[in-house]
Amino acid sequence: MHLKLTNDYTYRVFNDGDGAGNDKTRAVERRNSFADVDDEPMDFEANGLSKQLNAVQKEIAAKKKAKQPADDLVAAKVGAKQKETREFEVEMRKKASTVGNLVAKDVPVSLTEKTDIMPHHEVLLRLDAMDLDRGAKVAGHRGYFLANDGVDLNQALITYALDFLRKNGYKKAQPPFLVNKDVMAKTAQLDQFDEELYKIQKTQLPIYYAGYSTCFRKEADSAGRHMWGIFRVHQFEKDEQFVITTPEESWNAFDTMLGNSEAFYQSLGLSYRVVAILEAWFPFRGACKELVSCSNCMDYQSRRLENRCGLKAKDQQRKVYVHMLNGSMCATERALCYLVENYQTPGLIIPEVLRPYMQGRDFVPWVKELPKNLQRKQI
Repeated sequence: MHLKLTNDYTYRVFNDGDGAGNDKTRAVERRNSFADVDDEPMDFEANGLSKQLNAVQKEIAAKKKAKQPADDLVAAKVGAKQKETREFEVEMRKKASTVGNLVAKDVPVSLTEKTDIMPHHEVLLRLDAMDLDRGAKVAGHRGYFLANDGVDLNQALITYALDFLRKNGYKKAQPPFLVNKDVMAKTAQLDQFDEELYKIQKTQLPIYYAGYSTCFRKEADSAGRHMWGIFRVHQFEKDEQFVITTPEESWNAFDTMLGNSEAFYQSLGLSYRVVAILEAWFPFRGACKELVSCSNCMDYQSRRLENRCGLKAKDQQRKVYVHMLNGSMCATERALCYLVENYQTPGLIIPEVLRPYMQGRDFVPWVKELPKNLQRKQI
């Protein structure tokens, strides 16, 4: 007999969707080796010994009445086996927590991962909107300061994206920077955690949140155009969509999130394409780069958090969990790169929807020349 968590997980892997013959599910099994933990009979043995104990206890009671010595070794044996089972379950849950969420069947598999337009960092330098040298001195590699119109544009993107989502029925939220490790473990892949129960009634769903926070990310060192300026940095601001819904409605919610992201970038008048993620056109690179990704985590996170979808009915065989979805609305520093490359002239045109957040300005002029080491790139 399997322990509950592993048994339920393997049911989900091999019975939801394509079944046991699916290559993706077999790959998940091989990669995470949950076969190593799902066939242990410890829980079954403990239950069996408990039944034996009940029978023996009656005999012990009879012996005590007869003033005969009662043997407590059976109880000790059961206690030891139960302790062993609990230790095994801790180890099993630790292994199970490393198993990633299943990839949807329609997700495509990627095979791969000359211009006179200035790259974003040259535009920002000429606007005096960014200082990379001082940023590197203060924060090291990939450190940066936004300045003047760079700050205004970044804040304009943050506020406009949040206002855009609120108008579409989202609740604004600005979360704390620091999160307890045990809470983080239930939404990420950290150490084993204690169970915690939180039920969400179906009548409350769906719940749409528009979140804003400063984000921190460790980026592997690399070289090339994508490393210039503030396209890929350790610290950035992001407006995020987060949705909690019923299992039946999660893919409809996914389409809503993606539709909101598309409508947002359409309102900025910018070119993009959708290839499982939303990529925007960067003219200097002559290529599309990722701006938005939407993820339907289904019940991957809610199982860890024990966020159930209503109360369990009497005739219900399995617990039902809410589905959780997240999607980038606007990682503002990267969106800023996108904006200035596409709206550059001798200066920068401000997209119409951002002008109310830019003190009504529709244009920002050059205020300085490029550094000498970059002027050779100008045509």
